[in-house]
Amino acid sequence: MALDLANRPPTSTDELRQVCDDHGLVRELPITDDDLGKVERAVGEWLAVVDAADSDERGRRVNAMTEAYCSFPTLTDHAGTGWHLHYRPDKITVGHQVGAMMAAGTALHLAGRGMNRLGRCAVDDCDRVYVDLTRNGRQRYCSPACANRDAVRRHRARAAR
Repeated sequence: MALDLANRPPTSTDELRQVCDDHGLVRELPITDDDLGKVERAVGEWLAVVDAADSDERGRRVNAMTEAYCSFPTLTDHAGTGWHLHYRPDKITVGHQVGAMMAAGTALHLAGRGMNRLGRCAVDDCDRVYVDLTRNGRQRYCSPACANRDAVRRHRARAAR
């Protein structure tokens, strides 16, 4: 969800609602215009995590997000879909709920896969973000299209020599 929000920021409550629905976010409160601002702020904080210079800074930034958005974990079956952990209080705004999901999800991702498993696309004219889920942890591109485009560019540069 963080990746989608960062690479395609919603500009309306309808767009935010669609992203929430696409990711199965069960909302307790309606989405408001205020939530758009809260989500924009959370995405900015998350992008600072992505762009952190090193693991220590990345850890500090994730911890700041978890402090701002998360609470102690609790078990819940609020939607009747099975027991799962919530890292947030109940009855919070959608903007806060999205921030909590981004913070907790990122912390779990980095702790489980490695502190270097977020980044920006390696193609010079692309600033999209990726979340590295590869086995070897060496993802450099946001999509196969960018990887192919960069491979063609490198091939043409070698051929021109």
